[in-house]
Amino acid sequence: MNPFVKLGHDIVRLWTTYSSQYLMGMWNTIYLAVVCTAIGCIIGLLCGVLNTIPLAPKDPPVKRFLLKLLHGIIRIYVEVFRGTPMILQAVFIFHGLPYFTNGAVRFPSELMCAFFVVSINTGAYMAESVRGGIISIDPGQTEGAKAIGMTHWQTMFYVILPQTLRNILPQIGNNLIINLKDTSVLSIIAVAEFFAIHKSVAGTTFAFFPSAAIEMVGYLTVTVIASVLLRMVEKKMDGKASYELAQVDPLTMAAGTYNHPDKKSFFDEHSKEYKEDK
Repeated sequence: MNPFVKLGHDIVRLWTTYSSQYLMGMWNTIYLAVVCTAIGCIIGLLCGVLNTIPLAPKDPPVKRFLLKLLHGIIRIYVEVFRGTPMILQAVFIFHGLPYFTNGAVRFPSELMCAFFVVSINTGAYMAESVRGGIISIDPGQTEGAKAIGMTHWQTMFYVILPQTLRNILPQIGNNLIINLKDTSVLSIIAVAEFFAIHKSVAGTTFAFFPSAAIEMVGYLTVTVIASVLLRMVEKKMDGKASYELAQVDPLTMAAGTYNHPDKKSFFDEHSKEYKEDK
């Protein structure tokens, strides 16, 4: 029999018998990845904002000490969870807590531990993404906000963070796609996600490659859909491709000429109307 025909036959046989299990595992993977990415973004946003609080020499010693301590704790958290594999984090947290507390402290279920592990792992990566996004914003905007009387927190939440979130949106999507795939390591603590179902089905039927083919198609489908949706969100946040210049006072021309790559205005020095007027 042709190998491709045989593979198709085995895939159909496995899907017919175990489709409900595969779909349940895929749903658990999607649910886990989406929720943990959202929680991780909140953790990363909080760490990124706290990590960029300015520290001035004239600040009180207590404030300087507390900020340095806070920055140190955040730095340790980021380095530990970025520098170790998630599979070992899951093992240490799920089995380590009962080990060191003689069973007094433990997660009620493997799924709850999985939510915790993936969330704090994502938060560690997002903390650096948010910090990089914040410091990438032109310092002149912060100076301008302070010049009109805005506090540090007002400047952060009304001026800096909206731009930062748009800039790091691709990284948020990247983390979501990574989580969709990397949750496969959680089978080490018996979480019934997509890859764990593959291991169970393959162990029962010994059809390792056909089951792996189903997994490959499933992961690829989910990640491609996630990528398309995230690109749609990015385009939505970009706004319209053209705009109309609102001019009420002729003196606004003193601000200079205006240019837009898609739709040139009358006040663009490259426009036909502007040249004829001159």
